[in-house]
Amino acid sequence: MKHFSLIVFLFLFSCGNKEDILLPKSDTTVISEVQDHSPIYIFFRINEKDTLAEVNWKNSIITTNWILNIDKRLPLKLVIPEVMKLQDKKRKEKAHKNENAENYYSYADSIGKNMAFIPFTKVDYTIGKPKRNDFVINFKKGTNLVWLNGRAVKKSDLLQEIFSIQFIKRPRIVIQFDKNMSYGEYIQNKILVRKFDLYSVNPIAPKEFIF
Repeated sequence: MKHFSLIVFLFLFSCGNKEDILLPKSDTTVISEVQDHSPIYIFFRINEKDTLAEVNWKNSIITTNWILNIDKRLPLKLVIPEVMKLQDKKRKEKAHKNENAENYYSYADSIGKNMAFIPFTKVDYTIGKPKRNDFVINFKKGTNLVWLNGRAVKKSDLLQEIFSIQFIKRPRIVIQFDKNMSYGEYIQNKILVRKFDLYSVNPIAPKEFIF
């Protein structure tokens, strides 16, 4: 009930300020609880015909775990540059740096009816394409397919397909996401890929490309 109450709090907070944050949903809980945290909000805004991402990080404390509550409707091309700025701010902090403080994305567990979290502290984002010698897992907007070095497979078969590949030399495995993909779809894809890291002897590099 604790995390369900937190979801309700986000709703009441938004209503009180004529705001709303629609969190991504998943049927899987990666992490169920984060202690000693500060909330950061990235709101979905419309200005005439333009979509904007508005960041509110006034309540964040540099020594705590940061939980980013981001509206699922925002496209990655707006979200990730703001996330990179926040990462940079925390990584460059010297005077009050806490080496144990992590960064998490929040989402709603549609099965458990509570808040859940996925860490991204070590993720290194790049706006652009991977190197030619990388093995690329490429997620595109609005499809149940994923591309493994240009070969399309069903998302439901992703783990099996990767495990079936016989690499002559282990490449660096990286992920590329469509910049026009919604943040909600991005979180669902991250949860899917996380399963690969749990079983693989050749884990995916903490390098994500947005293009």
